[in-house]
Amino acid sequence: MNRSLVVAIVMLATAALTGCGPGTASRDEVAVPGDAATLQEAINLVSPGGTIEIAAGRYEEQVVVDKADVTIRGADRNRTVIDGGGVRPYGIVVIADGVRIENLTVTRATFYGVLVTGLHDGASPSAPTTDGYTGWDPAAFPPLQRFLVDHVTAHNNGLYGIYAFNAQHGVIRDSYASGSADSGFYVGQCEQCDILVTGNVAERNAVGFENANASDSVVIVGNRFTENRVGMTLLSSYQEAFTPQRGNLVVGNLIADNQSGDSPSQAEGGFATGVGISGGQRNVFERNLITGNARAAVILTNAEDLAAIGNRFDGNVVDGAVGLANLSSERAPASGNCWTADAVRTIPLELAPQVGPGCDAGLPQATASALDGPVVPGGVSFLQVAPPRDQPQLPAASHSAPLPGRVDLPDLASFELPQPDFLADRAGAR
Repeated sequence: MNRSLVVAIVMLATAALTGCGPGTASRDEVAVPGDAATLQEAINLVSPGGTIEIAAGRYEEQVVVDKADVTIRGADRNRTVIDGGGVRPYGIVVIADGVRIENLTVTRATFYGVLVTGLHDGASPSAPTTDGYTGWDPAAFPPLQRFLVDHVTAHNNGLYGIYAFNAQHGVIRDSYASGSADSGFYVGQCEQCDILVTGNVAERNAVGFENANASDSVVIVGNRFTENRVGMTLLSSYQEAFTPQRGNLVVGNLIADNQSGDSPSQAEGGFATGVGISGGQRNVFERNLITGNARAAVILTNAEDLAAIGNRFDGNVVDGAVGLANLSSERAPASGNCWTADAVRTIPLELAPQVGPGCDAGLPQATASALDGPVVPGGVSFLQVAPPRDQPQLPAASHSAPLPGRVDLPDLASFELPQPDFLADRAGAR
């Protein structure tokens, strides 16, 4: 994951942020193509806190947003398309606080459709050294503050669809991602993140939703993660700052039928898994329907010496698969992981007596060969994954105030166990 981020951020230097030319007055509202012929020209022209309205059309370019509190809104979610052409690394990169991205499509970027990141130095993009994240001081790159990605479609992008990295106090909602060779939605490297992921659909990706080292206040509620290779993962990773991953709330999601062959080839070892927790700790799963994942509904494993510890599963429904498998190594055995729903099939079988309230003991372990998952199909190029059907438009809205300093969370108790047709009107290919 991180190598691609480094390369892409370095490449941002080629998209020089020149600002407005001499004698060019900035504007609160900029229309594309009426006032500016290209998206980057519109960014250069708009005032901080202003709005860019993009007419329906196909824009074969990429854009860096470096002005605070700007709104970028498409006139038609399905017809306002930023197209990477299979050669440009990204669609939209946000490096300024308080930016809204709304009601448009990003497609065919080689790395990611939308990236929101604090990995920059002022107005100039920056990156760790060629040694990656080893010894990197994250305090030198403060997290981006306040963001919103709303009613955005990201399909057929090379690695990630919608990607928040080193950012806090943000919302990804009512969006769609497919055809990503890594993950459709990704939240990574933050503490006290205050990030809400809700109302989204991820399908035909290698992984529907991925979290690496995003902790303490990430809420993943009311999403549909179906027909990917893996539904969702919570990972601890030494490639990023802030290990271990911990403290997410995962409520009221449909995580189903994640064994799609119409997806890029990756994650073969986890193919047909609903939820994978690799070294993740103290995450809470409530009222999720985790069904039709032929290898296992939930797999616990370690990430090097980081164990899966204290994860709790309460009120979830698992159907037609191994419910819980512990594939941790002896180096970092899982412990304190509790399943408080009805009895489920476990791997190894001895795990069953310890599944329930108060299961604080170390869990018995199994090897990957103990899971009878399906044969892993060959994948397809990210450019060849079937594109989505048209997605719902963002209702007309006018924004006058900056995004708030903290995310307004929904009432999690209002999210019931989803049905198999949850958000089905937004799923499926053309």
